[in-house]
Amino acid sequence: MVGNFIADHIVGNQYLDFPEPIQKGVLQHRAIDTFTDEHPLVLESKKRLRPIFHKFSPVIADVFYDYLLAKRWKEYSNQDLEDFTLGAYNVINEFHHLIPEKAAYMFGYMERDNWLYNYRKIEGINQALSGMSRRTIKGSKMELAAEYLRKDEALYLADFDAFFPELIAHARLFE
Repeated sequence: MVGNFIADHIVGNQYLDFPEPIQKGVLQHRAIDTFTDEHPLVLESKKRLRPIFHKFSPVIADVFYDYLLAKRWKEYSNQDLEDFTLGAYNVINEFHHLIPEKAAYMFGYMERDNWLYNYRKIEGINQALSGMSRRTIKGSKMELAAEYLRKDEALYLADFDAFFPELIAHARLFE
């Protein structure tokens, strides 16, 4: 879990500086990202967003899929979403000393505002995307993205429902 969390903040082979279980999490995260980024259904979701959000469409599609997973959580896990999120925060806190500075900084906000749990609502997604918009160049329009999710949720849900079982199968290759 920790390796998956910090993976976006680890470049090249820096992952080798971490204990083996964290290394495996980083590599799993990278493999999942590659699989996701190249998947035709995810590409279709990004394509739908590209005319409005341009280079930010991959980030927005990723957040939309986080929302759809949280919304469908009971279909994929026997553990309650709130219990999972609190457990995840506890694990990350336990290994806080190993977390890169930028990831630790972001984690403070993630835990305080309970991002993982709040992703189950469009309002939570709107808050996350609006926060990202404030930290990017002007004109990203990410603060408007939740309205596009509201409008076309059925389309994104169809993409997600077809994609996610394939992602689960891919992720299991790393167990």
